[in-house]
Amino acid sequence: MKTRFLIFVFAITFVSNAFSQETTYFPERHAKWQEKTPNELNINSQLLDEAVKFANDNEYSGSRDLRIAILKGFAREPFHEISGPTKKRGGPAGVILKNGYIVAKWGDIKRVDMTFSVTKSFLSTVAGLAYDNKLINSADDKVANYVWDGTFRGNHNSKITWEHLLQQNSDWSGELWGGKDWADRPPRKGDIDDWKYRELKEPGTVMEYNDVRVNVLAYSLTHIWRQPVPQVLKEHIMDPIGASTTWRWFGYDNAWTVIDGIKMKSVTGGGHSGGGIFISAEDMARFGLLFLNNGKWKNKQLISESWIKKATTPSQPNANYGYMWWLNKQGSRHWENLSENIYYAAGFGGNFIVIDKEKNLVVVTRWLEPSKIKEFMTKVEKSLN
Repeated sequence: MKTRFLIFVFAITFVSNAFSQETTYFPERHAKWQEKTPNELNINSQLLDEAVKFANDNEYSGSRDLRIAILKGFAREPFHEISGPTKKRGGPAGVILKNGYIVAKWGDIKRVDMTFSVTKSFLSTVAGLAYDNKLINSADDKVANYVWDGTFRGNHNSKITWEHLLQQNSDWSGELWGGKDWADRPPRKGDIDDWKYRELKEPGTVMEYNDVRVNVLAYSLTHIWRQPVPQVLKEHIMDPIGASTTWRWFGYDNAWTVIDGIKMKSVTGGGHSGGGIFISAEDMARFGLLFLNNGKWKNKQLISESWIKKATTPSQPNANYGYMWWLNKQGSRHWENLSENIYYAAGFGGNFIVIDKEKNLVVVTRWLEPSKIKEFMTKVEKSLN
């Protein structure tokens, strides 16, 4: 009798586990992504349609010629110029996944466009892969112990850890590829002399969104991987998740370094001066689905859960920022009435990858007026209630 009972419990557990593994669908490479109607997944189709209409009606107001949008958007920065590739963008586009299935889409989700600072979340992932592969022993290690060419020389820069770079609170001081750290997104007050000769902040104490310092992270990762960062992402993440072959990751025109006698490009963490990742909404959704599933694609762990936990933990200076992922915690960027466990990648011009594990939801939206993202997500989430 006891034996029969144990067999019965084992059978129930096996079926339960098998069912839970099937709750999230993963699309094969080149296959048509399976879709389900909102009603099949208990989603209010009318409210979801309203959210999609909202996204289409609130296109980013900047020029579709992104050279113009970039130069206008960062016009107040001294010496700012286009230093890497750009591409004219398309119109609003996006895709919403529930349990991995497409429940809504709009625009051309296969069109390759610039993605700006969404790139930072991909860069953070490359750092996570370095951690998982023991190339970085700890995020608390000083980068100067790994990159000894002078990039982290000096009393201030020598204190900087990998975590400081990932959380954008390093206050790294210097110049890279012609970009001066103090000239990137300078304070609203003061002038060039004030910015240039400012008092440096202790690493880890103040967050400052700064592409020069993000590019220093990309450069440092290139040196510890000893190969181009896009190749690392392709081999370890994009190929295993079945991404298309259309995405590209660019650096500035002059951003070359030599490692082991091989000349290679150091990429950027955004499109602030051109460059960054150019990608389709569909491939962005695959990346989001990987994170929704705690770094696991089907049955293969591509990036560790421990790294994702680190990456989505609030930094000390900014509760809304982790390792180059934005977090919906209580703070200046909090989306009220939405889960505090939501996290997302965000880029200039209204590019977003939003992960909501509680609802098993991935939302990719492109060229949405950035100030409208909270309202848009509120409409999406309302359709699930």
